[in-house]
Amino acid sequence: MNELLSEVEYIARAAGKAILDVYSRDFAVQEKGDKSPLTEADEVANGVIVAALGRLSPPLPILTEEAVSDFAGPDPKGRYWLVDPLDGTKEFINRNGEFTVNIALIEGSRPVLGVVYAPVPDVLYVGAEGLGAFKSTAERREQIRVAEHTAGRPWRVVGSRSHAGDSLGQFLNRLGSYELVSMGSSLKFCLVAEGSADIYPRLGPTSLWDTAAAQCVVEQAGGAVIQFNGLPLSYAQPSQTLNPFFLVHGKSAMPWGDLLV
Repeated sequence: MNELLSEVEYIARAAGKAILDVYSRDFAVQEKGDKSPLTEADEVANGVIVAALGRLSPPLPILTEEAVSDFAGPDPKGRYWLVDPLDGTKEFINRNGEFTVNIALIEGSRPVLGVVYAPVPDVLYVGAEGLGAFKSTAERREQIRVAEHTAGRPWRVVGSRSHAGDSLGQFLNRLGSYELVSMGSSLKFCLVAEGSADIYPRLGPTSLWDTAAAQCVVEQAGGAVIQFNGLPLSYAQPSQTLNPFFLVHGKSAMPWGDLLV
């Protein structure tokens, strides 16, 4: 798994370089069928990742946001790659740097390897079953763990910069004292994974490729990503690409099942 993780890290960085080449100049923005934006960077990064994953052994099916119709299903062992070549296209368009490359390996219903790369700050978050979770910067690579919330301290909540809404406000009102930080893309998961935030409630639409890689990082850092029924977010049915609402959390005494009902 260690060797495979290194290979996927290299692929994510290569995709990030391709994205930054577009980021550094003017680019056109198109609109996909679901009204979400699409740029040249999405397409270029997708090409880099798909080609590189295809050269790995054994070759596995690839489900990517930019080519959903090309995916014929997992292999006989339930394995497939799940890719978002540019998570946070709105952040990319707004040039705030809060976008990522997401690559995950799914086995059955779970992500067992995940790489999240933020090209602008050159920060890499990775997680792999049996290895743990790590954050890499230009200066160092360090193991990360979720924080443990203590009673009486305000909850550190990270939320979506592009998709905040009334439902989030209602959830936060039930939570009690909190501090809210806005962040784009799968970096919200990573703030929980590294212990900079306690929770990330997602009460808006997401797809499988938005969450899988970062979910692996969170889980390997000791946290959890749960649906409102208390079960982990699942990838067992990739034909259904939309996720239910979910909560990313670190360690605490909070009975989340009661709060999420």
